[in-house]
Amino acid sequence: MLQRHLRAACAATAAAGALLVAGLSGSASAQAAVPPAPPTAAGTLRTDAAPPALLGALQRDLGLDRRQAEHRLANEAEAGAGAGRLRAALGADFAGAWVSGPESETLTVATTDPADAPAIRARGARVVVVDHSLAALDAAKARVDRAAAHHATADTPVWYTDVRTNTLVVEALRPAAARSLLAAAHVDASLARIVKSAEHPRPLYDLRGGDAYYIGNSSRCSIGFPVTRGTQQGFATAGHCGRAGSTTTGSNQVAQGTFQASVFPGNDMAWVAANASWTATPYVNGSSAQVAGSTQATVGSSVCRSGSTTGWHCGTVQQLNSSVTYQEGTVSGVTRTSVCAEPGDSGGSFISGSQAQGVTSGGSGNCTSGGTTYFQPINPILQSYGLTLATTGTGPGGPEDPGGPGDPGGTWAAGTVYQAGATVTYGGSTYRCLQTHQAQPGWEPPNTPALWQRV
Repeated sequence: MLQRHLRAACAATAAAGALLVAGLSGSASAQAAVPPAPPTAAGTLRTDAAPPALLGALQRDLGLDRRQAEHRLANEAEAGAGAGRLRAALGADFAGAWVSGPESETLTVATTDPADAPAIRARGARVVVVDHSLAALDAAKARVDRAAAHHATADTPVWYTDVRTNTLVVEALRPAAARSLLAAAHVDASLARIVKSAEHPRPLYDLRGGDAYYIGNSSRCSIGFPVTRGTQQGFATAGHCGRAGSTTTGSNQVAQGTFQASVFPGNDMAWVAANASWTATPYVNGSSAQVAGSTQATVGSSVCRSGSTTGWHCGTVQQLNSSVTYQEGTVSGVTRTSVCAEPGDSGGSFISGSQAQGVTSGGSGNCTSGGTTYFQPINPILQSYGLTLATTGTGPGGPEDPGGPGDPGGTWAAGTVYQAGATVTYGGSTYRCLQTHQAQPGWEPPNTPALWQRV
């Protein structure tokens, strides 16, 4: 539906432009009066930059052909922008969004107010009316996160906000343990759903996301995403891979760097500062995948992982803002996916199209029978440690863009991680963030309607 809506809108825009030029006899001044079409979300997020290896994994794991894989990435980019605009418009009524269909052609938006339905349908999205807002579900999950410090056990390994069922789901080996956790968190039964599960998540220590690296003499993990901090170059990875002060070597056994900061459990994030022999590049797994940004994918979107043990594997985003309890403790704020992984894949890169999503944390199952894997989102790592993601820098306004918006002024700043709903000023106007991302040159608010809405 989104794709048809998009084609119709583009056709109408093109037709209107043709009529305007024809009506003014095709003069040069008339042609100059036709404003350029705003960039599409797919263009902003560079879905055309998806490498052959990632497209191949999408085809294999999601049962797509190449055309469907390409359409899916483009549709997911447009859906993310559409969901961001509707979230801003619905305010407290917003109850989440997700994509579905082989090509992610259908965007569904949930609301607590039936009166919102016409506005949602006008954006080309399907509407579902539910009882609980996303804010209410996230607040309930936050209470469970706090209670977990004293009440979570191996019997309640996973909990998350599930926008599709409009509930806070607690997965448990024993339902009684889940009920005890919810009671300790003072979460109303109407908000929660207990799912019996035999899942035993564990950190995936032995892995790489693009290239392997070693901590000490034995432990191996994977580079997540190359980053910079001022003039210092390095990479983001999983916190369970090493502690601050731990030294690393590359896969060629050459001295590489030192962990500057690390958190695990609680979160699963870390960054390593590399020595002068190493250079941060915008690539995953050699030169096959180029990273163009860090815009967070919508629930239901395709996502792919690169790891040193199992290579490229793909699946979908199942839930954002999940919590998982490993033997070492609870990790919150991770994203749950249907992508498989095995030991040796930890710390590695999760990417959706050309957009960095996060670093592999842990999971259950394997790539023979299938499984569930969790990743630590990249934007909180960048924000917590003041890091800048290494990207291709070819977005709107970048090296390929012949012009910019002029003297900007205002509060918007490249390198800042903006959460959906945040507001900035730029060029004398105010803009609201539609999708969580790290700002970069070329992604100024007037250039990126997929990411910013003028208010």
